[in-house]
Amino acid sequence: MDTHGPTDPTDPTDPTDPTDPTDTGGAGLPRVEETHSCEIRDLLDRLADKWSLLVIELLGEGTQRFTQLRRAIDDISQRMLTLTLRRLERDGLVRRTVHPVVPPRVDYDLTPLGRTLLDVITPLVAWTRQHRDEIAAARTAYDAPRQ
Repeated sequence: MDTHGPTDPTDPTDPTDPTDPTDTGGAGLPRVEETHSCEIRDLLDRLADKWSLLVIELLGEGTQRFTQLRRAIDDISQRMLTLTLRRLERDGLVRRTVHPVVPPRVDYDLTPLGRTLLDVITPLVAWTRQHRDEIAAARTAYDAPRQ
């Protein structure tokens, strides 16, 4: 028997109410509306991609030009950095400033919203750096009998 949520949403004996925003569905957390859930997943997918957190971390150090970002992030292609910056700009996390000079100059920096995200991801990035050797050892131990 599933004890982690409703077994049948049409079951009148089911104690969970999908229309009740305070109903936790047995998980201890409020239910999330489907459209809200999609928005959350979409943003988390974006932030959890291979490059976004690195870009946000670098921009947390101050305004950067495209070439500075590209040099600072190993293995990122020009196209992928462009796409990452555009997506972060679209989400309101990064501001792109084009200066009317010759040759053209474009700067990137975090918006106030992006700075609030920096406050959240800085401990996560620090944790990954602190534990990367342990994680690498765990992966090696896990992979060894499977090869």
